[in-house]
Amino acid sequence: MERIKCLIIGSGPAGYTAAIYAARADLKPVVYTGMEPGGQLTTTTEVDNFPGYPKGVDGPSMMVELQQQAERFGTEVRIGHVTEVNLSKEVGGIHTAVVDGTTTIEAETVIISTGASAKYLGLPSEQRLRGGGVSACAVCDGFFYKGQEVAIVGAGDTAAEEATYLANICTKVTMLVRRDVMRASKAMQHRVNNTENIEVLYNTEVDEVLGEQVVEGLRMVNNVTQEKSEIPITGLFIAIGHQPNTDIFKGQLTMDDAGYLITEGKSTKTNLPGVFASGDVQDKEYRQAVTAAGTGCMAALDAERYLGSLGAH
Repeated sequence: MERIKCLIIGSGPAGYTAAIYAARADLKPVVYTGMEPGGQLTTTTEVDNFPGYPKGVDGPSMMVELQQQAERFGTEVRIGHVTEVNLSKEVGGIHTAVVDGTTTIEAETVIISTGASAKYLGLPSEQRLRGGGVSACAVCDGFFYKGQEVAIVGAGDTAAEEATYLANICTKVTMLVRRDVMRASKAMQHRVNNTENIEVLYNTEVDEVLGEQVVEGLRMVNNVTQEKSEIPITGLFIAIGHQPNTDIFKGQLTMDDAGYLITEGKSTKTNLPGVFASGDVQDKEYRQAVTAAGTGCMAALDAERYLGSLGAH
């Protein structure tokens, strides 16, 4: 059976940054890309807020460059999905991972960078227009809708926060709330209600996203009266939450109620020795490429120090 020093699960900004640092520390990391090679950024057409790209960069190219940088230092990137793990509870213990249900590998350290997936409504028109005006990140993509009319779906703190963020740059923001009340905290509700260019529609759901190549409008349905109405918009933001990709770690690693991995203090250490978590899988607060990359660096340094403390490095 193959045994490696450092296994990195996931290939977003966190996974690849961890790989760059781990490779330079001679840990000969192996990255398994997972179901979405490149992570959430591959669904973001333009990235304008990552430092070092003055003209901006599109998400997929940025991930290709991160991969090439990791490979330049000796990272091995493999297409594959880790389907099962058996993590050791002993210091210096060996962790095992099963890839695609068939191949088992052993690792001295594991860096988990499996990220989180934005929840979408699941409408065919919404899926078709992802990247063409449908987005799950107002902070990432809001800028492209400067001076335009947009809509946002959601009723929690994130939706309220993103609505007020968009209201600063867009002429009008229509907020669709499925129930007759918002779930957001009172403070956030006040902020939304006190913002002139946000209109909140209660008991309202998306019926259809209109437009062929790009978003041109929205057909909505009132779920009490069943009445349908349309508004012209150029951007639709879905803010109904994220799902951390942590199912395979349940029962082994400590998580919060929403399934995000819990790390110790300012480190990336999980509750098991030699297992580290970086990126959106352990961060539901910021969820940005640059913060994910930062924790990827931390995880590799934590892994290197852990192996050093064993005298194995």
